[in-house]
Amino acid sequence: MQYFQDFPSLLYTFGDEVDPVVFQDISRYSDVVDQIKDNLVFYNFHTIQEGFRPDQVSIQLYGSPLYYWTFYVLNDDLRQQGWPLTRPELDSYIKKSFPNTVLVTRENIATKFKVGQVVTGSTSGVSGTIVRRNLNLGQIVIKGDVSFSANGELLQSTNSSGELETLNIISRVKEYLSASHYLNQEGRIVGLGIDSDVTSANFGGLLPAGAQQTEKTFEDVYFANNENLRQIKVIKPSVLGSVISSYKKAIRE
Repeated sequence: MQYFQDFPSLLYTFGDEVDPVVFQDISRYSDVVDQIKDNLVFYNFHTIQEGFRPDQVSIQLYGSPLYYWTFYVLNDDLRQQGWPLTRPELDSYIKKSFPNTVLVTRENIATKFKVGQVVTGSTSGVSGTIVRRNLNLGQIVIKGDVSFSANGELLQSTNSSGELETLNIISRVKEYLSASHYLNQEGRIVGLGIDSDVTSANFGGLLPAGAQQTEKTFEDVYFANNENLRQIKVIKPSVLGSVISSYKKAIRE
């Protein structure tokens, strides 16, 4: 890779091997970029277009595919989270990451319907296993895509003591479309009391007049984060050569 070609080599012994091998010292780091990443003299902001690869953005900005690595060095989020996905890629990733079914209730589930219990819908007749709960949002997560009644129904389950438990659910939604959290009017994350009348479309109805809570689904969260990754800092073409020379010199030294 272009980024590593100036990194020095060292002798390194892997595992139980006796003889060391020549290995490129990829742990080397230069603070040259740290010194310029917050200096407007050296960078511009750029929005990554849908579907553009790093090498394509490098060609777009600098006329060469060789400077793609500067985007990762200059932008911590790209280095930590990776290049932004296309919308089809993101849709596929979200659905694969959140493949389950969320059932929502206004009842207190602190002491019942615990992880591992099998629940059965009295109306739908289908069953599923609880894999996770969110007490603050009144959610129980059922493994897989299970077709409980979308408009709510009475659930039954036998706990570890052999006792029958019941629970009224008010909605069913695919996990990736369920609430991750709620925001108040100031944009801060807030809790949602399960015994309140403040509800969302996935919480048994529409928000009542005067309510300030805004629901953010897992899909919303991942989409917003992916969009944020598109906004990056790029080294100005006019100073690219000098910055890269200084960076490589520091790495070699």
